[in-house]
Amino acid sequence: MAEPLRVAVIGCGLIGKRRAACAVAEPRSVLAWAVDAAPGVAREVAEPAGARASADWHEAVRDPAVDVVCVATPNMLLAPIAIAALERGKHVLLEKPMGRNLDEARGIARAAALADRLVKIGFNHRYHPAIARAHEEQRAGRIGTIVNMRARYGHGGRPGYEREWRGSREAAGGGELTDQGVHIADLMHWFAGVPTEAFAYLQTAVWPLGDLEDNAQGLFRFGDAAIASFHTSWTQWKNLFSFEIYGTRGSLTIEGLGKSYGVERLTIADRAMEGGAPALTELRFDEPDDSWQREWVDFMNAIELGSSYLGTARDGVTAMAMIEALYASARAGRPAPIAVDSLART
Repeated sequence: MAEPLRVAVIGCGLIGKRRAACAVAEPRSVLAWAVDAAPGVAREVAEPAGARASADWHEAVRDPAVDVVCVATPNMLLAPIAIAALERGKHVLLEKPMGRNLDEARGIARAAALADRLVKIGFNHRYHPAIARAHEEQRAGRIGTIVNMRARYGHGGRPGYEREWRGSREAAGGGELTDQGVHIADLMHWFAGVPTEAFAYLQTAVWPLGDLEDNAQGLFRFGDAAIASFHTSWTQWKNLFSFEIYGTRGSLTIEGLGKSYGVERLTIADRAMEGGAPALTELRFDEPDDSWQREWVDFMNAIELGSSYLGTARDGVTAMAMIEALYASARAGRPAPIAVDSLART
């Protein structure tokens, strides 16, 4: 690149601040704008980087000097801002989920295709070292053909959730299934492909969230092959991440995401084909979480070099199709098909 990419970060909460820090740390990008509904928060992010601060996202999107827009806002603003940025010729890094529903995800994907610009969905879990290593092992054939997967992911929520944007269907689109469940959907898709059918039960067990769920338990069927089960929860009083992939020749078990989720570990079990206990290899990844920076570098490479990258618009639409099928199943009380054909139109 002749000049660093000029980046606007819209939404300067916890995730937006991480995105801004990544843009500042990478030589190929500079922070040009920090935007937040709270002007003081925007200034706090902008001033150390010599960037402009604003409470109006339209200002940053209209700036012809901006090359990349990172959207880290409540879900109700993800699609409007992303589409406006794409129509202005910007590349977009969009935090998960890809809008509030499948229709919004498709709209973003169409806008990216029309603008011939990149959209990257913030599936940073793919860049966690234990998950990335597990994916490498699985792709290399270490565990054979996948037969099933199992995932648990959650935290304890907090009093007052119902008064925050995550407690509003209009603002969030859904509850815990949309929030953390979309990461699980994406990982299952990454490891095993697009499932054909989904089934789910939802609960509003503890938090007064009205018609939004604080727990979701579900299944995905991958044609006549693998079956995957998961539980995502806002009543997981001790934060937990566990993701297991079982194959015909062994298994991969990822536990922890660092910090409150515990040290990140990958256990590889090589099946004893003659019977008996498997051979176990445990890898620990207890360095500081660099998944955000690795994700940013991947995006910069895609823009600069035209290389492939993780978390494409198709990946985002696929995850939202999986989530929408789970919600449809919970409403109907029976399995729901996943709209695979519709993904081809994105």
